[in-house]
Amino acid sequence: MIRSMTAFASRRGGRDDVEWDWDLRSVNGRGLDLRLRLPDGIEGLEAGVRAALQARLARGSVSLALRLSRSAGEGGFGIDEAQLDRVLHALEQVQQRAFALGVTLGQPTAADVLLQKGVVIAAPASADEGLLAALLQDLDGLLDDFVAAREGEGAALEGLLSNQIASIESLVDESQRLADARKDDSAEALRAALRRVAESVPDVDEGRLAQELALIAVKADVTEELDRLRAHVAQGRALIADPKPAGRRLDFLLQEFNREANTLLSKSGSAALTRIGLDLKAAIDQMREQVQNVE
Repeated sequence: MIRSMTAFASRRGGRDDVEWDWDLRSVNGRGLDLRLRLPDGIEGLEAGVRAALQARLARGSVSLALRLSRSAGEGGFGIDEAQLDRVLHALEQVQQRAFALGVTLGQPTAADVLLQKGVVIAAPASADEGLLAALLQDLDGLLDDFVAAREGEGAALEGLLSNQIASIESLVDESQRLADARKDDSAEALRAALRRVAESVPDVDEGRLAQELALIAVKADVTEELDRLRAHVAQGRALIADPKPAGRRLDFLLQEFNREANTLLSKSGSAALTRIGLDLKAAIDQMREQVQNVE
């Protein structure tokens, strides 16, 4: 089953005096890149969120934000005194340095200090007993929605990839037909070359010449390339149907497709086969563009 790396999901929940909003979205990425914006003061939250995301997602640049709000009368926020001391100490250093340089700074207000990261935190863990478990449980539902969105986009993507694989297979079949059609012409051309050389150079070693012409014929043969392309087509269909994330494997497979198509072009020896080879490379490039979206 193909899953897209592009998706979005949001979810709202609550418990006692606390309400929260989740926002989860992702775009294409080479690996799994997690960017989290989580409230401070809930021990174990970041580790739990990372573990949950890594268990359900394989690739993508993933951004998750969690916003908490509490009832005004419950006193759900507090001050991290250690962080407050660090901020005040930093402000004192700034003021002293500015004074030494003859720069006059305005005095920061209490509101300015409270806006510094980590000064205002959620209520102590003892007041939030069970909140972490509730958040992580709700995250499972968010991930269900998110994965469903990836699978929904992936279903459309799977149809495109299947059509592109079929197009590549059709071009491989056409290449085989053209390669078979040129065999007789190639054989006659080699025999004619042998006769011309024998006539112009009476003392030529015909055995050695025949070996050289046979080597040319082998180098021009595209049977192995076409066989490998057919094997790649079968492997591509298997990967598309595989329930495991297949984006990386499909990307590698398309590199192999492209390598065989290049070799086919180098051996084409005819305008018709060259045209099919170019069409084949274009089809492979189009499929590779779509594979960049696959998880």
